Amino acid sequence: MSQTTIIDLLNKGIEANYADKFRQGNLIRLPAKGSLVISGDLHGHQRNFERIVAFADLTTNPDRHVLLQEIIHGGPEDTEGGCLSYKLLFDVARYKLNFPDRVHFVMGNHAAAFVCNCEIMKDGKEMNRALRQSLEREFKQNYKDIQLTIRKFLFSQPLAVRCDNRIWLSHSLPSDYLVDKFDPKIFDRLLKISDCEKPGSAYILTWGRKHSQALLDKMADLFDVDIFVLGHQPQESGWCKAGKNLIIIASDHNHGCLLPINLTKTYTIDELINSMVPLATIP
Repeated sequence: MSQTTIIDLLNKGIEANYADKFRQGNLIRLPAKGSLVISGDLHGHQRNFERIVAFADLTTNPDRHVLLQEIIHGGPEDTEGGCLSYKLLFDVARYKLNFPDRVHFVMGNHAAAFVCNCEIMKDGKEMNRALRQSLEREFKQNYKDIQLTIRKFLFSQPLAVRCDNRIWLSHSLPSDYLVDKFDPKIFDRLLKISDCEKPGSAYILTWGRKHSQALLDKMADLFDVDIFVLGHQPQESGWCKAGKNLIIIASDHNHGCLLPINLTKTYTIDELINSMVPLATIP
């Protein structure tokens, strides 16, 4: 694709992110209607994205939604080790434009780090540099314009999804030691770049790990929900139960999973676990 075509695609994706009819501030609120397919981190895994799209089959399921997160940083590399995950980002943007009110995102820590150009390591590599270098090799003198538009697209993502059946979906939650610095009003106001930098509230929301049960209970009361489904923390088996009300899901490797839910019913955490679908089982 040409530079102009890519920038136009991403700009339309940005408009679609902000215009999503279920978006209120930086939160997507899904009503008790239809279904939702939840993915974990993708990190450039094109094949698993294709499996998610095939499973969701939005064309023939008009009341179904899809949630995607952490698209960049990982997957195929160019001949010099540059990160090519921006190619998946372009595919994801097209998917959003095809189903603008049914494909949703939540911002992850890798997206936040790209927005504010902070260093972020994965498998011993600084991923923002690896992605920039591959953009420069492919797009030459035009790469900075594309890089800037990618930043704007990632910045336009909402921060979380709250379903009427009392399930909360975000990349992560504040960690125990930073939760007192987290401002829940971030879901209601305009997001700023500084929110994505430490110790901004988007940073705190997307980087938290190893949550205590006391923290999970506190956040459940704050958000008025029963169960959390998060990404962020790697899962070799594709998912884990990390608390009495927390599931962590990953979609960025061969044992990755997706989680389909019926938005019209409530769930126990064990019922959600029993609904998990290994991505490798999807043709």
